[in-house]
Amino acid sequence: MLSNKDRIRYSRQIMLPQMGEVAQERLANSRVMIVGMGGLGCPAALYLAAAGVGELILVDGDTVDLSNLQRQVLYKTNHLKKPKVYVAAQQLQAANPNIHITPHAQMADEEWLARNVQGVDLVLDCTDNLAIRYSINRVCRTCRVPVIMASAQGFSGQLISFDFRNDGSHCYECIFPDTGELPVANCETLGVIGPALGTVGSAQALEAIKLLANLPLASLNTLKMFDAAALEWSSINLGGSRCKTCKK
Repeated sequence: MLSNKDRIRYSRQIMLPQMGEVAQERLANSRVMIVGMGGLGCPAALYLAAAGVGELILVDGDTVDLSNLQRQVLYKTNHLKKPKVYVAAQQLQAANPNIHITPHAQMADEEWLARNVQGVDLVLDCTDNLAIRYSINRVCRTCRVPVIMASAQGFSGQLISFDFRNDGSHCYECIFPDTGELPVANCETLGVIGPALGTVGSAQALEAIKLLANLPLASLNTLKMFDAAALEWSSINLGGSRCKTCKK
């Protein structure tokens, strides 16, 4: 049940015909895990906290580095060398003291994910590590937990979501098969423009709010690609393409 303060705090989204108080209560009762608190996780977490998602579970083993400050908007110069999840938790709690923040200062591997994903309503993959992305995909598929995945480098970004609560859902390997070969290229080696991460991370939060509110997702089984240089989005629908696991 929303309090009067909640109705004031979230009034601008409650008044939307697609949302209302019922959707706001769904957000308040939701648990979202964000894996990776870098350039994608920071804007995604900020918008989910502001929207009133009841619990945010933050997972990242890194500390704040000077090179992060160009794009990871939760961190400031005085946060250098501090664990990202603890700084992020403090910042998000200050933004919205009415939600619960659970920080995990560690890298997520498949074993840890298998123990902790169950009971979560949604996972946001905000990592820049392909091996962890495949682990998130496998664990969420097994545990039937929806996942919204995003990545960015240079002047481009990608976004796709899978709702594993539904039988017959596609998965990440349907479009990017796991060959066991991991790319060397990432933000550290190729660079990335900060606002591209902000745009894609914000879109990730938008899709998360829509999923939690039971609204249709534009990125469901559809790869959304953002070209920051041209300021354009394009789409690839997965159609009938499926990996071996999803065909079973």
